[in-house]
Amino acid sequence: MRLRTFLIAAVFVGVFVFLTSRQNSPVRTFLEDRGPGWSGPTVAHSAGLGADETNNIEIYKAAKDSVVYITSTVYQRDFFFGVQEVQGLGSGFLINADGQILTNYHVISGSSDVEVTLPDQTRYKARVLNRDRSHDLALIQIDPKKKLSAFLRLGDSDALQVGQKVLAIGNPFGLAGTLTTGIVSSLHRKIQSEDRGDLEDMIQTDAAINSGNSGGPLLDSQGNVIGINTAIYGPSGGNIGIGFAMPINRAKLMLDDFRSGKRPASTAIGVTTLSISGDWTQTLRFPSDGLLITQVRPGSPASRAGLRGPTQRIRVGNYIVPVGGDLVVAVDGKKVEEENAIARAITRKHAGETLDLTVWRDGRNVDVKVILPAQGDDVL
Repeated sequence: MRLRTFLIAAVFVGVFVFLTSRQNSPVRTFLEDRGPGWSGPTVAHSAGLGADETNNIEIYKAAKDSVVYITSTVYQRDFFFGVQEVQGLGSGFLINADGQILTNYHVISGSSDVEVTLPDQTRYKARVLNRDRSHDLALIQIDPKKKLSAFLRLGDSDALQVGQKVLAIGNPFGLAGTLTTGIVSSLHRKIQSEDRGDLEDMIQTDAAINSGNSGGPLLDSQGNVIGINTAIYGPSGGNIGIGFAMPINRAKLMLDDFRSGKRPASTAIGVTTLSISGDWTQTLRFPSDGLLITQVRPGSPASRAGLRGPTQRIRVGNYIVPVGGDLVVAVDGKKVEEENAIARAITRKHAGETLDLTVWRDGRNVDVKVILPAQGDDVL
């Protein structure tokens, strides 16, 4: 009996010694020191915003209440000569507290009913104050019940540089208040449109622009409007990273014309030109680079001014070139250095004013004055 009691006691003592000795074992130390199976803070925190993100957010908050949704109604004849209602969608933006809105001409073109929806979902009928078809611009007016506190500042598009950040706000596919960002991809682009003619001096951007963005603002990093989103490139009509905006300085000229009662000049003066430079200048034996007139439309302002078109065609390299016409070497006293020199000069003028051209003709410089027509006047 005593032996049995002794053995039981010995077992208890052995177990106690074994358990207390495990506190210093390597396995115990490893398990306790390892801690949780992840690294980092024990409480999750959201990542801080970068400077560029903060800038985007601030600009959007400041500008979103100034961007409006425009719907226009056009009545067209269908195949069976019935009247069909077609509704167009676009964007625009407020430029003052009185309810004046800038947008694209094609957003409201041909419409019998233009309606503007503000971000707070209030709706107003709008009337058209001024149109500039050749630059795809329009100024419309709503009559709000109270002064509007949200409107945008107009910046300076002449100071733009390729690579600077831009932000576009609009209503693509009816998705109101959509923000996209990008950069200025290029400047002074010329794009062709079947229904609007050539659009000169455009800003190219990779900020996503889609159907419904037309007429909305293109902003710089200070929140100033530097362009009006106008066109997209691509056969499907969707965004592929190439969009175009009309420079805001062109719109500022239209606003000045409206306030002064003047009519803007049309860029359609009746000539077609071909830029001549480099080896072609030497091959054609011109004294300097310039714009070779390849067509003069009869009865046009250019024809009435006495500008001359080609008399023959010759091969230059792989091209057939119409020659024998005038070479424009200066516009308003400034040497021609750009393909759109004539169009850019006209954008600063009004109907009835004179465009002064210096042309190389018969071995000498000749000054020609073209009286500019008003937009909307027919040019044959």
